[in-house]
Amino acid sequence: MSEWRPATSTSDGLVLLHGISRTARSFRRMELALQAAGFATLNLDYESRRKPLDALAEDIRPAVELFAGRLEGSLHFVCHSMGGLVARAYLARHRPLRLGRVVMLGTPNGGSEIADRLKSIAAYRAFFGPAGQQLVTRRDAATSAMLPTVDYPTGIIAGNRSIYPITSMGLPRPHDGRVSVANTKLGGMTDHIVIRTSHPWLVRNAEAIAQTIAFLRDGQFEHKS
Repeated sequence: MSEWRPATSTSDGLVLLHGISRTARSFRRMELALQAAGFATLNLDYESRRKPLDALAEDIRPAVELFAGRLEGSLHFVCHSMGGLVARAYLARHRPLRLGRVVMLGTPNGGSEIADRLKSIAAYRAFFGPAGQQLVTRRDAATSAMLPTVDYPTGIIAGNRSIYPITSMGLPRPHDGRVSVANTKLGGMTDHIVIRTSHPWLVRNAEAIAQTIAFLRDGQFEHKS
């Protein structure tokens, strides 16, 4: 399911891509803030647990291209967790002519050590599906080729708090309970910032929302001295 919402004061639009096992509803609070800031939004649901990243990138293509065709300005992307990898795979194949900026929140650009630990467990494989196997830190050649270094303005927001005291044991600190701060970073990124929140709350945290809007508007985060 996807829903297009018109802009209020700008011709720019943005695509919202949720993380694995989440839905578009997880982005609702941020979506409302982005609409209030003047952006048209396309908050997409996609089958995050059923297909690998390349297939997911193809699945979102029709809706993204239809949405982009309605815009007069740039097309931006705001992504949570694995949604950032879906965006990277999509943009490597189908880069829009008027691509704007990309914000990633807690995206495991360098993979997740938790995926490394759980990838061989049947319950993990069954629940998270093919894409869950691609979240590991040591990627095969095909997955690496699918996710080239970015050459577009990219801002990355990482969290440094965890609400998973047991399952996040062993993650390199600092981390957000699912992804280490180090593994959110990406070659070619424009800016990076760390905020005090956990992985699932990155899409609802007031500071994360404000920083997302700042990067979309100015191409950089608001770093405190």
